[in-house]
Amino acid sequence: MSLSKKIRQLGLLTISLMIMACVSIPPEAPELSAQLGNRISAIEQSNLTLLTRYFDRKKQDIDEFIQHEWVPEFANQFFVEPAIAQVWDQVVATGNKPDRLKFILKTSPTLQQTINQKRAELIQPLEILEQRIEAKLTADFAQAKAINNSITGFLLSASKVVENRDRYLEMVGVSSDEFTQLIDSTDAIVADLLQKSQEIEEKVANGEKYLRKINELRNSI
Repeated sequence: MSLSKKIRQLGLLTISLMIMACVSIPPEAPELSAQLGNRISAIEQSNLTLLTRYFDRKKQDIDEFIQHEWVPEFANQFFVEPAIAQVWDQVVATGNKPDRLKFILKTSPTLQQTINQKRAELIQPLEILEQRIEAKLTADFAQAKAINNSITGFLLSASKVVENRDRYLEMVGVSSDEFTQLIDSTDAIVADLLQKSQEIEEKVANGEKYLRKINELRNSI
C-alpha cells in the first residue's frame, strides 16, 4: 500500500474518531500528538538525507561509466575521422612537438564539450527523477503532519494511548512500497547502463535504453 493511501486512511480514521468521540480529551493526548509529530519529522529528514546520498552515488556511477566506457570509445571514433586522422598522422610523422601541442589544444575544447554534453544527457534525467521523488516525499509527509495536527482532537481513552500511538505511527510509516519500488527501479536502470559491452552499437543501445527507462520512471511519478 502506498504512503499516500496510508495517509488518506489515517485522515478518514481521524474524522471518524472525532465524530464518534463522546468523552473528554485525556491529558495523554497532547503528548501522543507531540511524539507522533516529532517522529514524522525525524523520519522525513532521514529519508530525504538517504535519498540525496543515494542519487549522489548514482551520479558517481554515471561519471565512472562516462570515464571508463564512453570516453575511450568516443576518442577512438573521433581519431578515426578521416580529416582528424590525416592531420594527426602528419603531426606525428614530422615529430614536431609544438605542432602536437597545437593539435591537442585545438581539439581538446571540442572533445571536452562533447563529453560534457554526454554527461548532461545522462545526468539530467536522473536529477529530475530525484527532484520528483523528493517532492512526492515532502508532499506525503506534509499531509501526514497536517493530519497529526488534528490528533489532539481525538477523544482517547487513557489506557489506549500507547496502543493508538503505535498504530498511527505504523499507518504513516515511510517504508512504503511505492517509494521502495522507485528506488529499486532506479537501481536496475543504472545497473543496466553500467554493464560492460564490447561493441559500439551495444554501448549506444545501452545509452538509449537508459534514457528511455529513466524518463519513463520519471514520468510515472
